Amino acid sequence: MYVVVVEFTIDSEHAAAFKRRVIQQASDSLQLETDCHVFDVCFDPERENYVLLYEVYTDKAAFDAHLAAPHFLDFDATVRPWVSDRKLSTLERQ
Repeated sequence: MYVVVVEFTIDSEHAAAFKRRVIQQASDSLQLETDCHVFDVCFDPERENYVLLYEVYTDKAAFDAHLAAPHFLDFDATVRPWVSDRKLSTLERQ
């Protein structure tokens, strides 16, 4: 399994809107992508502008398909101006 961890730092004025939008993105990914098995959205109660995503895909090709999906492209275009920092890591789950 292909694991993706994404850490976002969001501009404070957009934190609430980002949270709503990323929850919708998680739901869309799980419903529309058969090779997306987990899409957890984690919020830090101490830092309202920090969000961590934990995603699990069948393989890298499935993640690449996710990045090309219309619902992801719409999400990315919407939230990109709200993001002040993003770190992405990939791992293999054993």
